[in-house]
Amino acid sequence: MAKSKLKIIPLGGLGEIGKNMMVMEYENDIIIIDVGLMFPEEEMMGIDLVIPDISYLMDKKTKIRGIIITHGHEDHIGALPYILPQLNVPVYSTKLTNGLISVKLKEQKLMASADLRIVPPGGKITLGTFKVEFFPVCHSIPDAVGFIINTPAGTIVHSGDFKVDYTPIGSKPTDLSRLAQAGKQGVLLLLSDSTYAELPGYTPSERIVGETFDRIMAEATGRVIIATFSSLISRIQQVIDAAEKHNRRVCIVGRNMTEIVRMALDLGYLKTSPKTLVSIEEIKGIPHDRLAFVTTGTQGEPTSALVRMANQDHRQIRIIPGDTVVISATPIPGNEAVVARTIDNLFKQGAQVLYNSIAPVHVHGHASQEELKLLLNIVKPKFFLPIHGEYRHLSLHSKLAQSVGIPKNNIFVMEDGNVLELDSDNAKITGRLPSSNVYVDGLSVGGIDNVVLRDRQMLSRDGIVIVIIAMNRQTGKLVGKPDIVSRGFVDPQGSNEILEKSRDLVMQVLDHSGAHPAEWSFVNTKVRDTLYKFYYEQTKRHPMILPFMVKV
Repeated sequence: MAKSKLKIIPLGGLGEIGKNMMVMEYENDIIIIDVGLMFPEEEMMGIDLVIPDISYLMDKKTKIRGIIITHGHEDHIGALPYILPQLNVPVYSTKLTNGLISVKLKEQKLMASADLRIVPPGGKITLGTFKVEFFPVCHSIPDAVGFIINTPAGTIVHSGDFKVDYTPIGSKPTDLSRLAQAGKQGVLLLLSDSTYAELPGYTPSERIVGETFDRIMAEATGRVIIATFSSLISRIQQVIDAAEKHNRRVCIVGRNMTEIVRMALDLGYLKTSPKTLVSIEEIKGIPHDRLAFVTTGTQGEPTSALVRMANQDHRQIRIIPGDTVVISATPIPGNEAVVARTIDNLFKQGAQVLYNSIAPVHVHGHASQEELKLLLNIVKPKFFLPIHGEYRHLSLHSKLAQSVGIPKNNIFVMEDGNVLELDSDNAKITGRLPSSNVYVDGLSVGGIDNVVLRDRQMLSRDGIVIVIIAMNRQTGKLVGKPDIVSRGFVDPQGSNEILEKSRDLVMQVLDHSGAHPAEWSFVNTKVRDTLYKFYYEQTKRHPMILPFMVKV
């Protein structure tokens, strides 16, 4: 009898940054690793978030034994509020990650139905045929883990997001000795983080950022405003440490940031003296050189506290000359323009702005090339699957694997939806599943498709023309000239000539002397085609044309 195969199916996170979600399936058991979101690209107009497509899992819900989470960043937990209600399975994570998931689910009023379970780093659980060990890794957030998964086909190692930092802040170093032990016992497949596979050398330690914060707090003559991701607990701790050293009080700004800081304090992942933290209402009497703020807005998000400050739109905090603003992050690809605009607006108001191009105010949480090679050498996998990154990152990571001796035929550069099947001897990509983007737009989840996005792009680029045609109910003849209204196409005041000509053109096209009224579908198509051609000849643009018929 043929041996059953282990299936590895990425539903997100390969060929893109974010939306991480990996499915492992063996016979009647499925486990899911991470359920992340992705921020929309520039052309995804009006879209709030992008989440994985779980259509493959919808008729296999009874086989899913659980979701295991590597750490608490949005690109690994952000889609849980949208996907967990559909799957309704237990979620296993470390204590801080569980706290971050709880904050997200409470926002959406989903906590009552969620089954969240805490597993400590080093802990082990059994999910059907899968035996999963959570091993600690160092990332830019405490309590991050990778997984050693024992399956009937062999041992799988999933690195999670990791780097090798020997002096981490508030978290454990990556457990290289446990990985070496797994490597010695034999690893069938390694799945490893590729986000920074382009960068040579080693990733600097998080402590560099702490040293920079210390220097900024010492030298700044006014307030210090530091923007970072709300989930970067170790970064927030370093702000608090530097502020306490230089006798500054710290004010947390932004609803999400406040919620997460409160949770991290309650769980013991943030430590501060009782006098350090002040509320926004308490800052009035504090001298500016004794005050620091921690806020969100590193990606230029329109509703974030920092962007509101930059636009002079924040109710309680105004930027004043003498403020030092630190943007402790790098822009997510696609966000560069809005981040640059935020920085410009802060400069215009007299702030000194420090960001990664001009000061060491951010260190990323991912392994560079030498650390990736170290992991490959320690784990010594038979097969290798680079994960978490755009296609070029995966491709470069595969070259690194070849350079340390893994045969090219044993390396699989995959895309979302590819199915990798393997047993103890062989592995190959056997097919592809649907894995398109699912768009979250306001309250709508998955109701937006590529046709809607294409229409939005068209509207944003060339505008819209509405043609209102009045027709006699009995005869089907035109009643007067059509009314033409345009938005975003031509200035209605300045381009009356084009609109007037197009009204005459519609009259000519529809002025038929037939005995029977024309079908509306015919009229609709005829008007669209005629105006489409006319407007392109006149303007070299393609506005969206919407004919409406009014029967009188």
